[in-house]
Amino acid sequence: MINNLGLFIFHSMMTFLMMPLLLMQAIWVRARVIKLPEALGPRSGSQGKGKTIKLLILGDSAAAGVGVYQQTEALSGQLSTQLAMKYHVNWQLQATSGFTLAQVCKAVNTLSPQSFDFVLLSVGVNDVTHLTAAKAWRDNLSTLLNLLSTKFSAQVLLTHIPPMHLFKGIPQPLRFWLGKRAQRFNQLMATAVDNHQQSILLNLTITVMPENLAEDGIHPSKLTYQQWGKQAAAQIIKLKQSIN
Repeated sequence: MINNLGLFIFHSMMTFLMMPLLLMQAIWVRARVIKLPEALGPRSGSQGKGKTIKLLILGDSAAAGVGVYQQTEALSGQLSTQLAMKYHVNWQLQATSGFTLAQVCKAVNTLSPQSFDFVLLSVGVNDVTHLTAAKAWRDNLSTLLNLLSTKFSAQVLLTHIPPMHLFKGIPQPLRFWLGKRAQRFNQLMATAVDNHQQSILLNLTITVMPENLAEDGIHPSKLTYQQWGKQAAAQIIKLKQSIN
């Protein structure tokens, strides 16, 4: 307890002392980092044969496919293609680059009620960089999970916020500080999932190396989307089989 309190106080003091530098670096990143567009192509589709899976991919720039040129190369294309090897997949993509968790909640509220088997959620990086308070992150996540399960009757699969301390497009010490915030938000995400019966955390194993990042040093590359789609599909298929 004392050690944890001491670490918290130390981290808070260091953050306060470094804040001017962190703000300067944040401004530099926003001004200098390459602004990549969302992937082009259809945001809904149907493919494959067999039993039907209805899938919604929801979230931020990573869900929208920033880092590659076409949706076929992005998460939506990779995931739907993998699932179509075993099932008939009806999929939709609702994602916008730059969206925070609160903005995703607002977007979901505008969608018509419908039935999905699974919702795959990618969100969090923008909450880390936009300095969303931990309490707001926790409360918004709980609200969204309840909304998705009631409005869509879906099993929700959440993707961890990536290890931002490894993003080469962000300079140190800002990169380290954002990484710590991401780790804290992931802890709160895990707690939210434990308290919500219709959600699980995706168990992804993707090593952050230069080839796993897009040219901005922040967003996923084609290789990462391939790995993400393949691993997410394997877990969705396992869940589908356990339900049947």
